This record gives sequence, C-alpha cells and structure tokens, in this order.
Amino acid sequence: MSNNAKRTSQEFIELEAKYGAHNYHPLPVVIDRGEGPLVWDVEGKQYYDFLSAYSAVNQGHCHPKIVNALIEQAKKLTLTSRAFYNSTLGDYEKFITEYFGYDKVLPMNTGAEGDETALKLARRWGVVKKGIPNDDVKIICCEGNFHGRTITIVTMSSDPDSYANFGPLTPGFIRIPYNDTEALAKVLEEHGKTTAAFLVEPIQGEAGVFVPDEGYLKKSYELCKKHNVLFIADEVQTGIARTGKLLACDHEGVRPDILILGKALSGGVIPVSCCLADDDIMLTIKPGEHGSTFGGFPLAGKVAVAALEVVKEEKLAERAEYLGKIFRDEMNAFHSPMIELVRGKGLLNAVVIRNQPGKTAWDVCVEMKECGVLAKPTHGNIIRFAPPLVITEAQLRDAIGLIKKAFKKFE
Repeated sequence: MSNNAKRTSQEFIELEAKYGAHNYHPLPVVIDRGEGPLVWDVEGKQYYDFLSAYSAVNQGHCHPKIVNALIEQAKKLTLTSRAFYNSTLGDYEKFITEYFGYDKVLPMNTGAEGDETALKLARRWGVVKKGIPNDDVKIICCEGNFHGRTITIVTMSSDPDSYANFGPLTPGFIRIPYNDTEALAKVLEEHGKTTAAFLVEPIQGEAGVFVPDEGYLKKSYELCKKHNVLFIADEVQTGIARTGKLLACDHEGVRPDILILGKALSGGVIPVSCCLADDDIMLTIKPGEHGSTFGGFPLAGKVAVAALEVVKEEKLAERAEYLGKIFRDEMNAFHSPMIELVRGKGLLNAVVIRNQPGKTAWDVCVEMKECGVLAKPTHGNIIRFAPPLVITEAQLRDAIGLIKKAFKKFE
C-alpha cells in the first residue's frame, strides 16, 4: 500500500484548497493508484472510474505496454526540442499518419493546443490558398462547444463560465446552433467566401454527450465542400475508439480536412496531441511559424505509438460498441424517477437527471462514490459515464449495479 495511506483524504483536500488555485470543484475523493478500469483512494477503497480522465485513459490506467514504452524511452532520451532531429519522431509521424490516413501530422501536447493549431492552419490556408483577406477570415463553430480554455477558444464558447470577464476576446468567429445543417447552410451562403473552416465536435462531450442526428456530419461536410470551406473535427474526446469506431466521424464515413486528437493518444500517460491534415493544408505553415518545445518530444512518440497499438490489439473500438449498448439498455430499463433521459454512443454516455432539492446530479455522484463508482456532473443536471474501454462485461455489469444502488437511495 502507498505511503499516502498514512495520510487522510481530507488532508490532501485541504492542501489543495490552501495552496492551489480554486479553478476546479472536484468530487471529494483522493485517488492514489489506478489499474485498468479501477482506482483506489488513499485509504485503500476501490472504485470503478467512469470518467477516464475525460476519455484520456481509454486504454485503462497504467497500461503496462504504454508505461513500459515511457520507461524505456525515459532511460535513453526525454527531450531535445525541435531545434534538432531526434531518433523517435520520424517513426511516430510515419506510424500515426498511416494509422489515420493523412499526409502529415503536426504534434502538440494538449487538446487545447491541438485546437489552436487547427485554427491557425485553417486561417493560414484561408489566406494563402483560398485568398481571403487576412483580416476577414472567419471560422464557424457551434453553440455548446467545448474546445479548451485558451482566450481564443473560450471566445467560441456559449457558456458564460468559460468566457465571461476574460475580455477582450478574439474576433473572427461565427457561432451557430449545433446539429443544425440549415443554420450552417445559411451562414455559408452569406459568409462562405470569407470562411476558412467549420469546427465541430462529432459528439459534444462536455455539453452533456449530445449526439447529433444521423447524417449531420455528412451533410455538414458536403456543405463545406460546396463552399470550399475546411471541415475540422475536434476528436480530442470522441476519438481513439471511445464511441465504438476509431473516430466518431467514422460512423458517417466523414474524413475531416483537419483532425484534432489528444487525450487517449497517450493512454493518459503524458500530454500528447496533434493535428492531422494533407499537404495542401499542412504545408502552408513554414519553419518558425508554429511550434512547441515539447511537441513531438521523444517520450511522446514512443508512448503514442504504444497507445495506438493497444487500441487495435485489444479491439477497443469493438469493445466500446458492444459494451455501450449494454450500458444504455440497462439504464433505460431501470425506471428511476430521477432519470429523465439516457443517451450516448459507444462508451461515451450520459444520464440526464430530474433535479430536485437534495436530489441533484452532484448528489447522485456523491452517492455513487460511496457505492464505488466515480463520475462527474456536467451542466448541472447531466452525469457523464465514460469508463476505460478495457473494462470487462462482468465489471461493467457490476458497476451498473452499483450505479442503480446509488439512484435507489433517492427514491
């Protein structure tokens, strides 16, 4: 058992409250160890992790193949910066571009950096390829989006908690309703000549796992092609097997012009993200015009290759598709007065709660913690359920039983 077991959860919570910024409101549990779909707190209590670090640990906590790749490379070389070539980056770039079917990759670290990179690529392409005047370039985004926390990205947000009192914000964005191709068509008819790209999440995760109507992505892609506008898919959370396909866009056979990946790209071991695109887009950025000290560093390449190999070797997309149906079927058949709606795709699911005094989504999550399942509310009355994709059917059914037990406490 970890030495941390000698210290209580409350001690760690108080330390964070005293010395850390108050920019999060965590569930009152202090995680000390993880393996597969399971985590343990500092007192040694076991839980099923149904958040997966917002889908960063699709391959499970501390997957041995991914951790070993990290350890072996860390013994040899950790960082060079991109001022020099290194002996891992080229192999990683070849592997990932062939894996997803693109000409080029631009490696970064976090999901937000991936989105920022995609925005820069789109704006640059819009100016030098499409011929849009530099100060007139527009990007279309969606209401309810969550692409990260930078100033430019929160400009796109429709959530006041994200953008309020952080001004001045970044110009050049048009926000339209999600899952509304008529709205997209109207904006493109009016602004298509000065629009470089449409940025969209195939499923809006942070907004509460909103799954768009079938055909939405395909129709949106076709509208973009009609107006010579890039289709950018933010698959930071939905990508890498989470929704039952390698990419959520694969459900409709859509190949984004720019694909943004992160989170599970490293299996949750270190921050790794990237943008994938073909030469016509990617090569509009020249040496010195974009980069990152840690983007594509030696550890990242080795870890990402191992993480992506695990996805295919363990058939995680197929597992997510199969287990996700079980979760939704079980929760839909569970007639709790607290549950208004169950929705999702693969193992990215949400339960919408009928909030009442003392019976909120937060209260349910606290009770689930007591029962041995960790999840987190989003937007007040929605609980997102996204366990690591390595969870077995027996473990999933056991966790569902614990979730139902928690709900029954509120009847």
